[in-house]
Amino acid sequence: MAGKLGFVCRSTYKPGLKSDRPRRSIASPPAAGIRMRILFIASNRIGDAVLSTGILAGLMERYPGAEFWVACGPLAKPVFIHAPGVTRIIEMPKEKRGGHWVKLLKAVAFRRFTAVVDLRGSLTAWVTFTGKRHILKPDPELHRVEHNAGVVGMSPPPDPRVWPGDEARRRARDIIPEGMRVLAIGPTAAWRWKIWPVERFAELAGRLLAPGAPLEGAHLLVTGGPGEHELCQPVLDVVLPERRIDLVGAGIDETAAAFERISLYVGNDSGLMHLAAAAGAPTIGLFGPTADAIYSPWGPKSVTVRVPRSLDQLREDEGENFVFSRKNFMEDLAVDTVEQAARDLLTKLGR
Repeated sequence: MAGKLGFVCRSTYKPGLKSDRPRRSIASPPAAGIRMRILFIASNRIGDAVLSTGILAGLMERYPGAEFWVACGPLAKPVFIHAPGVTRIIEMPKEKRGGHWVKLLKAVAFRRFTAVVDLRGSLTAWVTFTGKRHILKPDPELHRVEHNAGVVGMSPPPDPRVWPGDEARRRARDIIPEGMRVLAIGPTAAWRWKIWPVERFAELAGRLLAPGAPLEGAHLLVTGGPGEHELCQPVLDVVLPERRIDLVGAGIDETAAAFERISLYVGNDSGLMHLAAAAGAPTIGLFGPTADAIYSPWGPKSVTVRVPRSLDQLREDEGENFVFSRKNFMEDLAVDTVEQAARDLLTKLGR
């Protein structure tokens, strides 16, 4: 969809997309009576961790009964903690002189693995005692979901998913009962230059919740990281307290379970955006100075809306180092643009 300002708004789901690179299958199942053990090295970042959950689930389905060890950073740990088949999580907080990799090597030493899936392209897989190695290599063009799937030979790539756990889902049912309509807004991001001005998020929420609007009378859920309440407050203030669901600073489990029950999520390029899409929520991701071709929200109900200029155009107009210019290019994205994308998505989904 092209608009008055030349913005791009497009679905990013690509069913059946095939890579021209050779597919490799994981090691064959071991003999009966020998339990498979697979080491899965995931990202330290929440967003990348969420985008890897599809292939982790695919491996679990391909090898029922296998024991999975997941190595990841502390922030990403909640993404995997309730995943079926995961029997151990090795936390890897970043340490000086690669100390986190030494910690991982100590944890897996003298253990035999059926396979190692290394999505960080480290040397760990090469020194681990394993029958098969699947190691991610850089690819600046493929979406990360497709890139991950190619490592283990899965085509089409499995959709990311969430495993919030039974307790988190019970709490989510209490917060968002069946039939309640909820607009979720994620106005924060780890990097300040990826953030759409918060007053525009507030204006967007007001428009979508107004009388006659698609989500008239719905509740407003606001999400963000610990310590981000001040930034999120203008959005929270859009509705009266009885219509607010404040999940700013909430855990990944609670947030993912709530996302499974919402009507629409709109947010910046962030881990929470990927979490919403993985939870199956209709998701609109806002992009400016980052690569939507690689990190757009993934799924049949996900849409990317970016500033009028493409990433290549930004580089050409502003220089290769434009991200260090201290300009907030997200300011180029109009509220009208995002509102129209939201209306179109809700209409498409019959909501």
